[in-house]
Amino acid sequence: MSETRLIKKYPNRRLYDTAISSYITLADVKRLVLDGVDFQVVDAKTRADLTRTILLQIISEEEEGGEPIFSSELLAQIIRAYGGNMQNMLTSYLEKSMELWSEQQRVFRERTRHFMDTNPMQMLTQIAERNLSMWQAMSGLGGEKNGEEDEQGGKDAGSDRETPPESKRSKGESRRRRG
Repeated sequence: MSETRLIKKYPNRRLYDTAISSYITLADVKRLVLDGVDFQVVDAKTRADLTRTILLQIISEEEEGGEPIFSSELLAQIIRAYGGNMQNMLTSYLEKSMELWSEQQRVFRERTRHFMDTNPMQMLTQIAERNLSMWQAMSGLGGEKNGEEDEQGGKDAGSDRETPPESKRSKGESRRRRG
């Protein structure tokens, strides 16, 4: 596992990435987040951890510069949760929700990649076969013959279902009953 990257924040508001020995911008820090790089931002003088503050700055810029994720109502609800006895529960809930969301996104990307890697006609054939077998199972018209016959030796032609007793009578017998 790699070491946590150290970024120092100087009083002039500049961020210095010690791993590359260069000043960076908030956009560069955002790129680190997107790339999954483990980092910590510290005050160059006091060594206080400023990572959350920098991340909140990035979120603030993102919220102002396009389609926001947080509605005003959601932000108000989060503010109301501060200091309450449920704050820790909300934090845990939000973290778990984001983990679940990330996992669902990962699975979706994998399935999409798998779909794109396979032959589209093969994929459509598999879907059609699966739908047909589900329809057969639901309608009782399974594709397998069980080979069993009833005591009168009859099966409905072309089907796995047994012929009802009424239809096993001869045609003449049916006509005599009607007439």
